[in-house]
Amino acid sequence: MEGIARQRILPLETLSRLPVYRQKLRQLREDGVDTVSSLELAKQLGVGDAQLRRDLSYLRLLGRPGRGYGVRHLEEGITRALGLDRRWPLAIVGCGSLGTALARYEGYARDNLVVTAIFDIDPAKVGKKVRSVTVSHIDEAPRVIAETGVELAVIAVPSSAAQHVADAMVRAGVTALLNFAPVALAVPAGVIVRQMDISAELQILAHLKIVENG
Repeated sequence: MEGIARQRILPLETLSRLPVYRQKLRQLREDGVDTVSSLELAKQLGVGDAQLRRDLSYLRLLGRPGRGYGVRHLEEGITRALGLDRRWPLAIVGCGSLGTALARYEGYARDNLVVTAIFDIDPAKVGKKVRSVTVSHIDEAPRVIAETGVELAVIAVPSSAAQHVADAMVRAGVTALLNFAPVALAVPAGVIVRQMDISAELQILAHLKIVENG
């Protein structure tokens, strides 16, 4: 069952909610809560009860009538579904303000993510360390990625350099990219790109605020 749950292709909207569910469940577990009803959990998460149960049903995670969900069991099930029950080596490309902040982020460990490589092209930055990781030149990506086992890469460079960086990562064997540059990337089939456009998100937030205020 666990293998089936991980391999199923989940609706993107469901997938986007799972990390939020997992975070809340971790909080409940740390607060000493053992079980929770779908209604109470949905209320705390700000989603509909039916939506929550539908999302969890994709993972074959079902509550017990009259008892609800086991908090630890539910958290572990979502962790497996997200693939976070294994270690994920991560590269940060771009050692500017954003990239450095991302490289220094301390929350990766709880999600089994570990920064094993950092890249830049600035001679003043190459060779220095961010936390315990030495910054490498982007031209060294094939060697460094092979040595460190990087599977995920975060692109935190200016728009003008983002496509070059994406090409370099793909040539080095990385097929999952999180792009912070506000530009669409052209990548080969089989390469996954997630876009983090902060400006676009703020525009959406502004629109929602206007709608809410009438």
